[in-house]
Amino acid sequence: MQLLNTTIFISEEIGSVSAEWTHAQSPIAQIILGHGAGAGMHHPFMQALAQALKDNNITSLRYQFPYMEAGKNMPDRPKKATKTIMEVANAAHQAFPSLPLFMAGKSFGGRMSSLLAAEWSEDFIKGLIFYGFPLHPPGKPSKDRAAHLSNIKVPMLYLQGTRDKLATPELLDEVTKPLKLAEVKYFEGADHSFTYLKKYGVSKEASTDLLAEASAHWIKSRID
Repeated sequence: MQLLNTTIFISEEIGSVSAEWTHAQSPIAQIILGHGAGAGMHHPFMQALAQALKDNNITSLRYQFPYMEAGKNMPDRPKKATKTIMEVANAAHQAFPSLPLFMAGKSFGGRMSSLLAAEWSEDFIKGLIFYGFPLHPPGKPSKDRAAHLSNIKVPMLYLQGTRDKLATPELLDEVTKPLKLAEVKYFEGADHSFTYLKKYGVSKEASTDLLAEASAHWIKSRID
């Protein structure tokens, strides 16, 4: 019997968080998916992405950060967020040890995953996928949030919209070019939420399909 809804114990201080599996029929890998700062694991984008990954033979485990679990608006500090991701990764690997595991996240979830990867590594972590890396606050270009990226020892895939106001393509290219393990794929016309201008004719459903296809293609190149 496959797990669907579950809870994952993080620590005595933090407690447990909710999580939900979306199982592929014949998975080639699994992804743990952290949500963005303003919406939890049940946000339509997160649910659609999980389904699209499933259609591309990727099993996913979406999870709540503690602040979202508690119904708070202020995102967790990095120490609490990274501890949560670590325990979710351990739980996913324990549940399906034969599946290559990738850490991933939308915006905040991705950045917190990168902070964890910069200081913690396990052989079962095969890479990181960022669905809109928040390099800087909107309208305030900066590279301050990128200082730790050079410490990451696993491959990284940055999936970014060209209209993303939290990571201008020029600045993201400048940050990732020196990183030998980093690959960037841009989606022309998409913003930070991967919503496209009408002239591009890309629906919300098609948007997550494109993200999942890019993820699966890259994952296959990492595990073949």
